[in-house]
Amino acid sequence: MSEKVIHLIITRQENPNAEPYDEEFSIPYRENMNIISALMEIRRNPVSKSGQRTTPVQWDMNCLEEVCGACSMVINGSPRQSCTALIDQFEQPIRLKPMTTFPVVRDLMIDRSRMFDSLKKVKAWIPIDGTYDLGPGPRMPERRRQWAYELSKCMTCGVCLEACPNVNSKSNFIGPAAISQVRLFNAHPTGEMNKEERLEALMGDGGISNCGNSQNCVEACPKGIPLTTSIASMNRQTNIQSFKSFFGQ
Repeated sequence: MSEKVIHLIITRQENPNAEPYDEEFSIPYRENMNIISALMEIRRNPVSKSGQRTTPVQWDMNCLEEVCGACSMVINGSPRQSCTALIDQFEQPIRLKPMTTFPVVRDLMIDRSRMFDSLKKVKAWIPIDGTYDLGPGPRMPERRRQWAYELSKCMTCGVCLEACPNVNSKSNFIGPAAISQVRLFNAHPTGEMNKEERLEALMGDGGISNCGNSQNCVEACPKGIPLTTSIASMNRQTNIQSFKSFFGQ
């Protein structure tokens, strides 16, 4: 009886300016393996399916429990986290590709600066006045706290941007994650002090008007964040803000 193996086809790229190419690998199967453990096996013994010695595959990872968002890649055509992608869930060969929304650094490793720049643009943080302890802030109603917690699950994995057809090299659309974070921080008792500033950022170039409402983002989000609900809410809020700005209020 032949040993069970895993067949992987990995899109590789030596550097950001190099041409991508596919390389195939066959590795021994172990029960309960995920994509990360398969890549670790290749790193331990970087030999292609044809028996040629090659370089270890490069990829990003950190927490290995779907919290950091670093290990995003396209697996059999769908963007997702590789740490929670079990080998037994996929038909073989398993095809691994870097996400195309972001520049490739090397192999499956990408540069997510586009997403982080969008979060900076909308000021997705709670500002504080000074470095001393200000004491406890206002309490949030429990109902609001519960849905705010759902929005706070975003791990900046970039999967929603990869799934969105309006986020591409020809567009400067900030994407659904940043829009949802505006909703989160504008709902915070302290964060709402910068509410108008965030809404103005959404109304600017590359903002919410670039959303085509394909709803791919909410389907792809590994955390089940209600991204389309956030987009609808921010559409209403930016419309109200535009009227206020027009009438000088």
